[in-house]
Formats: sequence, structure tokens, C-alpha cells
Amino acid sequence: MPNLINHFPEVLTTCRFYLELKLDGSQDPVDAYFMECKGLKRSQAAIEVCEVSPRHWGKAKSGQLVHTKLPGNVKTSNLTLRRGMTQSTTLWNWFEAVQAGNWAKQLRDGSLTLYDQLGNTQALFQFGGAFPLSYLVSDLNASGGELAIEEMELAIETFTRQR
Repeated sequence: MPNLINHFPEVLTTCRFYLELKLDGSQDPVDAYFMECKGLKRSQAAIEVCEVSPRHWGKAKSGQLVHTKLPGNVKTSNLTLRRGMTQSTTLWNWFEAVQAGNWAKQLRDGSLTLYDQLGNTQALFQFGGAFPLSYLVSDLNASGGELAIEEMELAIETFTRQR
């Protein structure tokens, strides 16, 4: 179980769950914790095929039209991860490395683990061929009481649920 108490004590008291991001090849035990994730979606297109069968029906002199649906290409959505701003620059450094070129060396495999408030694993998702598309910091207002939010969108090639 990750020891969040020293790093993020508010996570355990204010949230019902959290997500842990771990990138393959990273030297850190955990690359980031997130409170929100959008885009955990994998879909498959349906290909509709229309064939003429040799079977005659009714008074038709030609065959019967048969419509069949077949599974098509699988599509994996981009992931959008959001969290309260931290001192960690791991995600920013990854984003900059992709922008600087040599992006093929920056493709990363990794995992997202969903923990409950007690630190028990509830789900594990593996992804492959990921790279950051965008990095956003919410509007900042020194007189407001809102926490600054850091958001990153990742393009991913593969996505599977392991648990």
C-alpha cells in the first residue's frame, strides 16, 4: 500500500478514491497521483457488409439481400488526468521531451491503479505507447480558495484492464 500520509494527507480525508500513475522506466516509485481521469474508453466499430445470397425469395428473380455486422477496428480514447498542483515536474518534463522532438523514444507504457480510501487496489489498467498531448494548469487566483489544478491529456495506443 502506498504511503500517502506523508505526501498527500488530504487525499485520504477528502476523496473516496485516487489513481496512481506509474510509467515504465521511471526511477520514481510513483509518477503521479490523480483525483480524476476521463477517457477510460475502448470501443470497436461495426462494419456492415451487404451480400446477395443465391436464395430467391418471393417473386424476385435475384437473390436475397443479407446484411451482416462484423467487428471492425478497435479505438482507444485519449486519457485526461487531473490533480491538484504539486511540486513534481515529472509530467511536465515528459511533455517537454516530446515537444523537443525525438518523440519515439518518449513513448511510454504504464499503469493506472485505482485505490479506495484505505489504499486497497480496486482496479488496474495497463496502457501502451503513451505520450502527452497537452498540459494545462487551471486559472490561478491568489484571492480565491481554490486549489490549482494540473491536467494532462495522453494519447495511448493500447488499453487493457488487468484487474
